[in-house]
Amino acid sequence: MKGNYFLGDKRFEVREMHLGEPGEHEVLVRNMAAGICGTDVHIYHGHKGSAEVTPPVVLGHEYSGVVEQVGSAVTSVRPGDCVTVDPNIYCGRCRYCRNGQKQFCEHLFAIGVNRDGGFAEYSMVPESQVFRMNPEIGFGAMAMAEPLACCVHGIGLSGIRTGDTVCVVGGGAIGLMMVQLALLRGAAQVVLSEPVAARREVALKLGACAAIDPTAGALKGQLAEATGRADGADVLIECVGRTAAARQAIDLCAPGGRVLLFSVPEPGAELALPLFDVYKKELTISGSFINPDSHLQAVNLLNSGRINTDLLITHTFPLAQLEDAIRMQMSAESIKVQLLPQT
Repeated sequence: MKGNYFLGDKRFEVREMHLGEPGEHEVLVRNMAAGICGTDVHIYHGHKGSAEVTPPVVLGHEYSGVVEQVGSAVTSVRPGDCVTVDPNIYCGRCRYCRNGQKQFCEHLFAIGVNRDGGFAEYSMVPESQVFRMNPEIGFGAMAMAEPLACCVHGIGLSGIRTGDTVCVVGGGAIGLMMVQLALLRGAAQVVLSEPVAARREVALKLGACAAIDPTAGALKGQLAEATGRADGADVLIECVGRTAAARQAIDLCAPGGRVLLFSVPEPGAELALPLFDVYKKELTISGSFINPDSHLQAVNLLNSGRINTDLLITHTFPLAQLEDAIRMQMSAESIKVQLLPQT
């Protein structure tokens, strides 16, 4: 068994792993596909993930695989099942867990962040964290369950109402899943703002009514032309992680609208809020953190074919080329990059 360990300081090393036999409530998974997340990119650059990272550790928290072996008390899956893994594990005892806000768990830890995860041939995970998948959708799509689960949590916080006009800022994998989720929630019009032409084309294929280019100037005018209304959009969903995109979202929001700052920004990033605009337009601005109790919803959406991920997965790499995969994920050439641990 091999794993590609993160050693810190932008260094990785493929090493032998010794996972042993599954414990009573554990599942041994043969990892088949693992996505490169923006959080992995942050960790690669020395920033904090959803929980503290202590190298050496095998990263990779968006992944799928096949159950290889199960512990004696495991009942929900059996060898041969295709599964996805919910990486976030909560204590269940702290104030936030007991108050229905487990995403703020005081003892949160995550598979693929501070416990060995998907960038390896195999992983050992608690039974509670695995979800059976429809094998027909493919391992690449299965590995999209975790980021989709985060989007499901975020879309619930966005306040989209039937008939709303929605603008998604940023056309990476997250933004393109948000386009689809906004339509499923009843948005009448969904517009993507994205500078990369290939991503705009994908958005249109996925059902967006228009895709506009923020580098082409007169962005408010482009949005007005696309939607037929000059006041902006009812809901803005920012999926870039940069202050310019966050400001763009606030500027494009119509009076009484809602802004969801969904992306993971650089630590310490700040935005000077146009306070008078927030006041005058009665804007609601919110954030979104990880995926509390939404992984099963994501699994159901993928299993039913309601979310298209085939157009999002643009590049794959073998286990030994993890650093190349991370660099590709940082490139505008890609949408979603995945590692194939068995190659």
